[in-house]
Amino acid sequence: MTDLSSTAPFSRSSHRSEAFEARLQRRYRSERMFQRAGIGAIIFAGLMLVMLLTTIVLNGYTAFWQSRFDVSVYFDPEAISPSGSIDPETLSAGDYPALVRSALTELVPAATGRDGKRALMELVSSAAGYTLRAMVMADPKLIGTHQTVSLLASDNTDQFIKGHIARSALPGERTVSDRQIGWIDDLRAKGVLKSHFSLDVLTQPNSRQPEQAGMWGALIGSIMTMLVTLALAVPVGVAAAVYLEEFAPQNRWTDLIEVNINNLAAVPSIVFGLLGLSMFLNFFGLPRSSALIGGVVLALMTLPTIIIASRAALKSVPPSIREAALGIGASPLQVILHHVLPLAAPGILTGTILGLARALGETAPLLLIGMVAFVVNVPAALSDPSTVLPVQIFMWADAPERGWTERTSAAIMLLLGFLILMNALAVLLRKKFERRW
Repeated sequence: MTDLSSTAPFSRSSHRSEAFEARLQRRYRSERMFQRAGIGAIIFAGLMLVMLLTTIVLNGYTAFWQSRFDVSVYFDPEAISPSGSIDPETLSAGDYPALVRSALTELVPAATGRDGKRALMELVSSAAGYTLRAMVMADPKLIGTHQTVSLLASDNTDQFIKGHIARSALPGERTVSDRQIGWIDDLRAKGVLKSHFSLDVLTQPNSRQPEQAGMWGALIGSIMTMLVTLALAVPVGVAAAVYLEEFAPQNRWTDLIEVNINNLAAVPSIVFGLLGLSMFLNFFGLPRSSALIGGVVLALMTLPTIIIASRAALKSVPPSIREAALGIGASPLQVILHHVLPLAAPGILTGTILGLARALGETAPLLLIGMVAFVVNVPAALSDPSTVLPVQIFMWADAPERGWTERTSAAIMLLLGFLILMNALAVLLRKKFERRW
């Protein structure tokens, strides 16, 4: 009989061969390498994201600083209304650029001759005359008086002050001449030309001139388009998901519908733009370049994503919930409305936000329905011509002037902020539903 007390204690290492130990060490090394590779990939992705955001912010924050001339302007009656009439038509036809020219010439007497005065006027924005006209139209009593007015500087002047146009560059390589640089330095030394914090890039409509361009119209167009998309895609998408998951019979037709929904989720967005162009514009005659048709096209593009995510959320609700509700006498509709949908709401909201986030950043389908048009007026109705932030960014990024670069980056910052706000709202709604159930 074996004496158990004399047996050597059990040792796990005694049952391992050298080959087994070598394989085990290789497996551990592979796991460590995989972990390091994963950590390295996360760090690399984080660095790239930081670099991207830093580049956007550094290029875009200067758009919120605007150079302006604070000059004393004499509202000469001879230039505004030689006849002495103050009716709106006469006041609107006044020679307001002459008032700007006279005010600047008093500050820079060296600007003589036609070429000198033209070079001096290039320092101020073309909107300066319109600013004076708006003041006179609002208050004709200004005629014949001296007023200190803040006039917007031109894009070249503004970019030079911000350092985006190098002073050391050769004259042929920069858009401001040596003479203009001297005038700018002199006016800044006198305190006439200053940089002011400004929200005009957010509150002004679009313009052909970069120093005057704002994104207010595109922001309103994006909000209106997203509201149309939300109003159409969410009810239809959730209702379709509920029917397919809870009520539809399992047959060839439902299988065909499910396959097509999955395929539509992978269709390129420009195909939906072609659909909108051929059906909604050419066949139904809906207004081109409007938030209404843009929202309809984006709703069609978003529907598959919402349906798939909503079905997954409904499928994740335990069957015991349905069985318990049916067991106490609830109807199938009551089971869905009172029990299943509230429990699936967090997942449905997540899918909705993902679909709307994709729609918010889309440009290709909107180009085909005319939302790339230059729109100055802010849309007041769903049928008014409008544009959206991604299309605005696309148009500004293609412009050659340096001022459009900071405008483009500022619009990207606004778009990212808009997207972060939408996701934050989704998180709050998800938490609310989760606490309730």
